[in-house]
Amino acid sequence: MLLYAMAQSLSHLIVHAVFSTKDRRALLRSEEIRSETYSYMAGILKNLQCHPIKIGGADDHVHILSSLSKNIAFAEMIGRVKGSSSKRLSEKGVLGFAWQNGYGAFSVSESSVEAVTAYISDQAEHHRKFSYQEELRELLKRHRVAFDERYLWE
Repeated sequence: MLLYAMAQSLSHLIVHAVFSTKDRRALLRSEEIRSETYSYMAGILKNLQCHPIKIGGADDHVHILSSLSKNIAFAEMIGRVKGSSSKRLSEKGVLGFAWQNGYGAFSVSESSVEAVTAYISDQAEHHRKFSYQEELRELLKRHRVAFDERYLWE
């Protein structure tokens, strides 16, 4: 039996991550703080060879739509983004800043990138009607992620 090896590793993985501030505290209140945080996160992603497609959110959570480099595991990528941005926000004077321990992670097909990008862009309008908790529950259900409500919130 002949086995053939690929000469290189090729991938095109797109992921949508969502996570909140610790205890869903509204610490990202100003557009300036959010914009600077999103730009900083985009820089971290680029350094990890993950292409940021759209980053947005509200005063208590963030959505990241990006590619996932073949050279890093998702958990490491999100850990680096959360850790570095948390440190940066604390240095910028956001007192008591921390991200929640967990996150939601969802795969996104190439054909859905435009819709997810629009969804992230529309967060301000979306959260006039729905809380972060309602949004996360809906995302988990839509992506068929089993969860136990008792352990969903920290």
